[in-house]
Amino acid sequence: MKKQVLASLVAISLSPAVFAQDDEVKPFTMEGELGFISTSGNTETTSISAGIQAHQELEKWSNDYILKGLYKQETVQQENDAGEQEDIEFTSAQKFFGSAQGNYKLANPDNRLFGFASYEDDRFSNFNYQATVAAGWNQKVLQNKRHTLEYSIGPGYSFIETQDGENLDSMIVRASSAYSWKISDTAKFTQTVSTEVGADNTKSRAESALTATISGNLSMRLSFKLDHNTNVDEDVEKLDTETAVSLVYNFF
Repeated sequence: MKKQVLASLVAISLSPAVFAQDDEVKPFTMEGELGFISTSGNTETTSISAGIQAHQELEKWSNDYILKGLYKQETVQQENDAGEQEDIEFTSAQKFFGSAQGNYKLANPDNRLFGFASYEDDRFSNFNYQATVAAGWNQKVLQNKRHTLEYSIGPGYSFIETQDGENLDSMIVRASSAYSWKISDTAKFTQTVSTEVGADNTKSRAESALTATISGNLSMRLSFKLDHNTNVDEDVEKLDTETAVSLVYNFF
């Protein structure tokens, strides 16, 4: 199934297309993403991922907003004390992430000062919550008809509480980059990477995504996400990965 979806996306990506000479810069764009997987048999699962991503382009500000959530429920058959099979339902994933970054443009609009804030609640991670605030330098180093690339770097502070109630708050240095490649009029590739280096924990995130237009404002997206923490308990994995196929609707 995944191979067929990937082949379809690549085929759309490589289809002939004529790029517009001047793309109109919209003051506000927003897209919603929804992925749903349901399986049945020996193990029944229901997995839902959803998100909203928005970009605001003003004369003096360039702002980005992200909200994402993941929920997974599983039902398995187990033998009870009476020797009978019964269904056991449990939640195996429940995650929420939100972030906002504002970039204030200087005399050269490619050079900016940024402010960033994020919050993550992952029920099955090592942490009860992770929150970050940071500020510093942002620069757009590449922008043409097909490619855009920008990075941010600056100091900040991380607020972390483990599942055991231990606080790991500390000063951090946050660095991030965002790359976009317009492969054709109907497809684009995006890559985002960020890391927050602190005294007690280093948190890193990365997402690679290939998006292909199906019709009008509706697209299909294949994405691969990495979420890594250096300071976790021995029975908790440091690296979480997520591969998803989802539908994307461009509202604006």
